Amino acid sequence: MASTQLDLDVLIVGAGISGINAAYRLQTDGPANSRYAIFEARHDLGGTWDFFRYPGIRSDSDIYTFGFSWKPWHKPETVAQGADIKSYMTEAVRETGIDTHIRYHHRVVAADWHSKDQCWEVRYEVGDGAAAAATTQTLRTRFILLGTGYYDYDTPMKAAIPGIDNFAGKVIHPQFWPEDYDYTDKHMVVIGSGATAITVVPAVSARVQHVTMLQRSPTYIMPIPKQSLAARFLFALLPRFLAHRLNRSLWIAQSYVMIYFCRLFPNVARALIRSVNRRLLPKSVSIDPHFSPAYKPWQQRLCASMDGDIFAAIRCGKASIVTDHIETVTATSIKLKSGAELHPDVIVTATGLGLRFAGGMQISIDGAPFDVTQKFIYRASMLQDLPNLVYVVGYENASWTLGADCAAKVLVRVVNELKAGGNTSATPRLANPDAMQVRPLLNLGSTYLQKANTVFPKGGTGAWAPRSTYLADLYKATYGDLKSEMEIV
Repeated sequence: MASTQLDLDVLIVGAGISGINAAYRLQTDGPANSRYAIFEARHDLGGTWDFFRYPGIRSDSDIYTFGFSWKPWHKPETVAQGADIKSYMTEAVRETGIDTHIRYHHRVVAADWHSKDQCWEVRYEVGDGAAAAATTQTLRTRFILLGTGYYDYDTPMKAAIPGIDNFAGKVIHPQFWPEDYDYTDKHMVVIGSGATAITVVPAVSARVQHVTMLQRSPTYIMPIPKQSLAARFLFALLPRFLAHRLNRSLWIAQSYVMIYFCRLFPNVARALIRSVNRRLLPKSVSIDPHFSPAYKPWQQRLCASMDGDIFAAIRCGKASIVTDHIETVTATSIKLKSGAELHPDVIVTATGLGLRFAGGMQISIDGAPFDVTQKFIYRASMLQDLPNLVYVVGYENASWTLGADCAAKVLVRVVNELKAGGNTSATPRLANPDAMQVRPLLNLGSTYLQKANTVFPKGGTGAWAPRSTYLADLYKATYGDLKSEMEIV
């Protein structure tokens, strides 16, 4: 007999974009009077958009699809600044009453599924880690949703930069950018070529003496307009919410058209991107090798440059790009394998982020540790052999929020169907795991994502396939079969 002594029906871990969206779906589509709470380890909501404070931080995809489908974005920018995204999320939780369910300084450290009582026993720490030592408490909940993302907020990825400890100047990882650091008139070198580097370089260019983006290999960069003419037209012509839905649909369609075009016609796509880059660069800067990746478009995520701001910084002479390998870092310089040297005052190591599953919380079943890396993901949302838990995985080739919404819909459906049937748990079961074809959960070639297979569950085929395209995943989450290969108790 399952215990009825529960503190919550659903515990949502993380008050970022995923957790807030799941709370909204639970409030609007879940069982009436569902008892839920959002536990947030930090002092405020926002996740990525509150934690990261490096110059210029912004969404790396359009805000129309990154924002919530149920709350129109209220500013004209196509790509939103981090502070504006945080304000938008704060406004969303206040308007919907979700803010009353958020518990700050609540860090979940462990969750153990009790088969006999058909519930999760969750151990968590309460405390800000400064004024007083954290106290450990426990609660019981029927369901858990992990809106924790995949970054390790405590430890960045350790970049193998020879001699970096010798440098006498300032070394900054964007994950821990010091808010009081004044880089005015400094010579800055940003090591890396991903979205963070392409954001930081133009953001600091107005104040530094000069900024150099030092890349081992280039990435594809495409300008994205700061404001969308189509969006302005739709919002001027139609009621706000209708314009929001139509505009969001257009951006979703546009992004997938671009992705499939790149994959079907990679040589044409490469030529088009090079043509755009060449037009935006000064004649003194060669497209080769600085803007000529060795891989095909969308084998790694394209980097968006708002209004081509990184090209503008290069044109005005405040920024430059060097493509080379580091021989070693000395106290005052970066020596390159080509024989060239750079002499920065500050080095920014934008070389990637550390990965961690569920914020590092321990998961067990009846006291036995549960190894997520040996399990497959079910409907891109639940884990093989793990009852009543939904893990939010977004897209690596589209806005994270789209995948988060699919996971939230799976949660609500499972909660509703169990309640309607008088059941207490749903556990994905795979009859023959050894025969399942293994596919990566995240399938891009970025260096930091290449370690994902040692941290996250595996993808497979059929019901165990990782995320593919949003419309297909949305249909499956909303109407698809959630009972096959599922043990219901």
